[in-house]
Amino acid sequence: MRIPKNKWMVAAGVVLAAAVFAAFTVGRGSQQQFFTSKVEQGSIHDTVQATGTINAVTSVQVGSQVSGMISRLYADFNSKVKKGEVIAQIEPSLFQGAVLQAEADLQNAVATEAASKAELLKAQAAAAQATADYQRNQQLSKEGVISAQALDISRATADGDVAAVQSAQAQVKQATAQVAMKRAALTVAQTNLDHTIIRSPIDGTVVARSVDVGQTVAASLQAPTLFTIAQDLTRMQVDVSTDESDVGSIRVGQPVTFQVDAFPKQRFQGTVTQVRMNPTMVQNVVTYDTVVAFDNPELKLFPGMTAYVTVPVADATNVLKVANAALRFKPDMKPDAIQALYQKYGIVGTGSNGRLQKSGAAQQSPSAESDLAVLWKVKADKSLEPVQVRTGITDHTSTAVAQVLKGELQPGDQLATGAASSNSQQKPSSSAPGMGTPRMGGR
Repeated sequence: MRIPKNKWMVAAGVVLAAAVFAAFTVGRGSQQQFFTSKVEQGSIHDTVQATGTINAVTSVQVGSQVSGMISRLYADFNSKVKKGEVIAQIEPSLFQGAVLQAEADLQNAVATEAASKAELLKAQAAAAQATADYQRNQQLSKEGVISAQALDISRATADGDVAAVQSAQAQVKQATAQVAMKRAALTVAQTNLDHTIIRSPIDGTVVARSVDVGQTVAASLQAPTLFTIAQDLTRMQVDVSTDESDVGSIRVGQPVTFQVDAFPKQRFQGTVTQVRMNPTMVQNVVTYDTVVAFDNPELKLFPGMTAYVTVPVADATNVLKVANAALRFKPDMKPDAIQALYQKYGIVGTGSNGRLQKSGAAQQSPSAESDLAVLWKVKADKSLEPVQVRTGITDHTSTAVAQVLKGELQPGDQLATGAASSNSQQKPSSSAPGMGTPRMGGR
């Protein structure tokens, strides 16, 4: 069968087109393709994000100084209490008996003291009489009326009575000391009896109750906690665990916003009141407690809630912003080729490996040029053009361009963030020349 000539021509055209397409495809198979992101103009907000716990500004744990069984409870969870109000009572029978015993001991000591004073008066009278007799006997002895032996007996009697007075005085002092001791014991017993009545130390709200009626509390080593009272739940605070890398960005007086799981669509406002210098280390991670005060007039927020805190650190408006992936991108080229591109576009301060090098004062101050970076702009012909910039603040997704040092950068320009060929795909590099890994805030 003979094929028409026009069909031969159609077949030849199809084969030729397939050959051209194959050649084009093979030729582009080794050509590198780029993932890009667009340069935008807008605002960037640098923030520190962390988690914290909502607490009352003042919380007091109410305990017991004496041991015993709880006989009555006058407050429960969420009870409003006033300072000095009775909130619990411990069975007082044993303490009342101790008070009665101490009172009896005191009365006994007082009676003993009175008897000692009476004995002192008696001894003083006897001593006075013996002394007077001795003085008369001395005169009679001079006149020869009494013998020397009688005079000696009179003197000995007087000396003995004087010594008896001193002994009686010592007994009075001892009895007085016993009275003071028994009075102190009575005070201790009365104080222990008073401590069986538990009173609120502040005005506030009972947020925790740890005992029930009939439960025995033991205060041998430390006071057991019976209640936890929050002073004022309309003014509370968030204790935020702030990473040590973010502490330098937080200042007292900064406004803060935070959210809680109970009200996920609502943002609450607060103010930084303190950054405490006491570090906390958990698994080699150092954090500091940042205190954020806020008003809670509707009592929506409860102690213990987890708060997701955002602290605005810096803002930049109407600036060029580029994706952080573009700052980390490094083309898959030899160092000499990269250096040649740097020199072509006037980027100086590069080494033989094509990386940005610090020079002069920057070498002495490692942070002086830490904000320098090179972006790789993808031109219309798919070639790369390096642009040296000085970076500004970052929101951990995009970074502001503070200054374009070499090259041109306009909104809408495409920047390389990664590269891929038909056989393999290259992910964006982990670090860009002159640019560290962006800080990530925890939440």
